[in-house]
Amino acid sequence: MKFGGPHPYENIPLDVVGYVVAAYLLVAHGMMLARPAFCQEWLKKLPRHHHAGIYTLGLGVLWFWLLVAPDGLRGPFSFLSSLALDIGEFDAAKPYLRVVVPLAFIGMTIYVREFLFVRGLGVVALMAAGPILEAAFLRDPATRLLLSLFAYVLLTKGLFWVGMPYTFRDSVTWATASEKRWRILAIGGLVYGVLVLVCAIAFWQGH
Repeated sequence: MKFGGPHPYENIPLDVVGYVVAAYLLVAHGMMLARPAFCQEWLKKLPRHHHAGIYTLGLGVLWFWLLVAPDGLRGPFSFLSSLALDIGEFDAAKPYLRVVVPLAFIGMTIYVREFLFVRGLGVVALMAAGPILEAAFLRDPATRLLLSLFAYVLLTKGLFWVGMPYTFRDSVTWATASEKRWRILAIGGLVYGVLVLVCAIAFWQGH
């Protein structure tokens, strides 16, 4: 929770998160089904795409930095405090993180040439899981667990992608090795997306 009031994550409606997650699942897996050759080639190239890695890691690092940004900034920089978190006993580490995290980003973009995109994607996945879990936390509809499950998948994948980025390449190799396997994964993602969308419309309004 941010000092002086609820954190913005706490005010995100459950149905809005459902629409965003459903849109991602439907678009991504719809593309997998509609243009398999293009998607497979794209996924195989991404792990070693350095420029894509810079942008993706930059997004994840910026998102994290906003969570540890100085609280209570005023004037033109007040927006930087909008996502600042009160992290209790770890608040003392915030000033150091504000410096170390940007320096780590610069160092990684210069010296880490292998799988930079995967590491960046892992950071983004870890950051994205936060608002999803917060939106689903202690809400009434039991179907909210669809979002919680999705968030925990993001957390698990994010940890592996940051720590062992080659697992992304291995997963792509496994998924693209069989046309039948690829179609099953695409259809499974589409079904999950439809379920989330239906729940967002039918059950999550006003939560």
